[in-house]
Amino acid sequence: MDNFIQDIINEDLKSGRFDRVHTRFPPEPNGYLHIGHAKAICIDFGIAAANNGLCNLRFDDTNPTKEDTEYVESIKEDIKWLGFDWEDRLYYASDYFEQLYEYAEQLIKMGKAYVCDLSADEIREYRGTLTEPGKESPYRNRPVEENLDLFRRMRAGEFPDGSRVLRAKIDMASPNLNMRDPVIYRILRATHHRTGDKWCIYPMYDFAHPLSDSIEGITHSLCTLEFEDHRPLYDWFLETLNVKCKTRQIEFARLNMTYTLTSKRKLLELVKGGYVRGWDDPRMPTISGMRRRGYTPEAIRNFCNIIGVAKSNSVVDFSLLEHCVREDLNAKAPRLMAVLRPLRVVIDNYPEDLVEEFEVENNPENPEMGTRKVPFSKYIYIEQDDFMEDPPKKYFRLAPGREVRLKNAYFIKCESVIKDADGNIVELHCTYDPETRGGNAPDGRKVKGTIHWVSEKHAINAEVRLYDLLFSAPNPSEVEEGHDFKENLNPNSLEILKNCKLEPNFAHAVPGSRYQFLRLGYFCVDPDSTEEMPVFNRIATLKDTWAKIAAKSE
Repeated sequence: MDNFIQDIINEDLKSGRFDRVHTRFPPEPNGYLHIGHAKAICIDFGIAAANNGLCNLRFDDTNPTKEDTEYVESIKEDIKWLGFDWEDRLYYASDYFEQLYEYAEQLIKMGKAYVCDLSADEIREYRGTLTEPGKESPYRNRPVEENLDLFRRMRAGEFPDGSRVLRAKIDMASPNLNMRDPVIYRILRATHHRTGDKWCIYPMYDFAHPLSDSIEGITHSLCTLEFEDHRPLYDWFLETLNVKCKTRQIEFARLNMTYTLTSKRKLLELVKGGYVRGWDDPRMPTISGMRRRGYTPEAIRNFCNIIGVAKSNSVVDFSLLEHCVREDLNAKAPRLMAVLRPLRVVIDNYPEDLVEEFEVENNPENPEMGTRKVPFSKYIYIEQDDFMEDPPKKYFRLAPGREVRLKNAYFIKCESVIKDADGNIVELHCTYDPETRGGNAPDGRKVKGTIHWVSEKHAINAEVRLYDLLFSAPNPSEVEEGHDFKENLNPNSLEILKNCKLEPNFAHAVPGSRYQFLRLGYFCVDPDSTEEMPVFNRIATLKDTWAKIAAKSE
């Protein structure tokens, strides 16, 4: 693994600052993980593995009002699905609540923390701005004994929520606002998903995080760039308390991707508002959503590897992620035939009761996947858009009087068109050339069009969900004042087709199975499937825009 983080680690090992590498992935259990977290997971676990080190999973569960065991379980499932294992190193910040409380008392005894009675608004007002220093709280110089007494009474539940906080005493004139006496404990009567009602005071993230790292012996705390300004505070807690393990924080660029939101607050808004079907909706950028859509863990890991580890923020094109998915599925996914918008075709000169079987490759990219048999009969379905009554130039599919090749079967020629009372085409009558079995004419004549098909008698009915981008704007969060990001939702992000026809080899497809529907794209069996009605999600179309863009730039 070659990147700037590895360079720093190499120097740390060389200088003796650390003699090992121990990282952690520290999610807050207040939502489902998304593609940005996937990058962080790959970095945290990948850096550890590259250095024969360890990586912990630690839930930073310091805000009980937003946390839930549902999120804990989903996060664990996502990490394992991506292919990583924390083994026996599963921890929670709540494991350390007593130790963190003792650290807070230690700061008070050192004169480095004080109980403040200012309201949240007043603390904000006293903090100052980027150009003006803050003002000291009138409670800043309370005696140590009074601070200890008040803090212990805070823990005992004597004061109402929000009436007092514990603040670190650092520097109200610091150019870094994070160092202007930050709040490190607040009173909050809320039931915690692990500790219940044992605590009515909870540590703030900036206090709990570095000290939890130190308690676990983490050598390198890898985090995204928005925490860069928090690093001086992170280091201040470790240095002031003189802890044994002084973890090093290193920041890397977070993943920003076009047409994608990674704000957990906004994603939660979409879920609660019913704009999507849940956290695992296949249009969501969550790992569970991508898993349900049919993305593979290998594709996501490869995507994270390609975008690399950078020091500055940039935006990655969504098409690169889809490219990685297609590249992975191209070698893995068996090819099968499915007709999503069926048009009935009668082959007039084909025997009424004859059924033939054609031996077809499952995946020409991977011969080891073998072959399958596909039945053929007098009545078949083709795609509606594979026929045009009055075709333009360069349309090489089926039209009146025109011949096309049925994939792996015969040449057929359209003889007549049947329409309903409204003028809609409902059936085609064709003839076939029995000499073209397998798709080639013995007289050497050529046809330019090859289309797929499904035998009516053997077809399986299915529902197919065509997913597209959830947002229509490249930067969904970019809205004018007074407008809402949800105005950028794509109204065509989901189309549900109910009358699809699939070849019989789909009969025993199980949820999670992935296929390439010939000429249509990659699809995955959804958990909503039943034996009577299988449901398929479109993972991606066959068209790869990113590959074309990349080729042009070379």
